[in-house]
Amino acid sequence: MAQVEATTQREIAAEPEKVFDALADYNGTRSEVLPEQFSEYEVREGGDGEGTVVHWKLQATSKRVRDCLLEVGEPADGELVEKDRNSSMVTTWRVTPGAQPNSARVTVTSVWNGAGGIGGFFEKTFAPKGLARIYDDLLARLASKVE
Repeated sequence: MAQVEATTQREIAAEPEKVFDALADYNGTRSEVLPEQFSEYEVREGGDGEGTVVHWKLQATSKRVRDCLLEVGEPADGELVEKDRNSSMVTTWRVTPGAQPNSARVTVTSVWNGAGGIGGFFEKTFAPKGLARIYDDLLARLASKVE
């Protein structure tokens, strides 16, 4: 099994703290900015950053639906880490000051253990681009919400 990684980022014209707070708000903002690939969204514990447990289904392709049960941690300032209890997937959200005053740069990276063989080759080749498109959409929705 090879590790697969998908990363995308976006500059958002809002204070980094405001952007981080919106991302960490699983009871409100997060559910409002999820694209249509996410379904069955449910906060099971907490709801604001560290200690949150949240569930959703992610339809990455027409045939691939991932059932995610995520534990949220905040290991550093400006960082949310979502660890999926149902798989090896770990998604890290980093919010740092942007290039412009009063702006934030959001970088989201998901890593997981991919399949082996020819299936793994296709997963490693195509999955990162597909997941990056989904997160690009989410970040665009987030920007519209907080800017």
